[in-house]
Amino acid sequence: MPKLKTKSGVKKRFFMTATGKLKHGVAGKRHRLISHNAKYIRQNRGTTVVSDADTKIVKGWAPYGLK
Repeated sequence: MPKLKTKSGVKKRFFMTATGKLKHGVAGKRHRLISHNAKYIRQNRGTTVVSDADTKIVKGWAPYGLK
């Protein structure tokens, strides 16, 4: 059976914690920030943990895990 490929978008956008949870950067922080208020920008700083339902889907796109 051939090797499975990891989706290239997943390896760029997600990373795994030591406990096996997935983390990702928050959307909406790349451009047009002048139209967002300071509270929005401040609250969406850093990374967040992916929900359990979405984790199952994303792990299917990365069959051998992520760094």
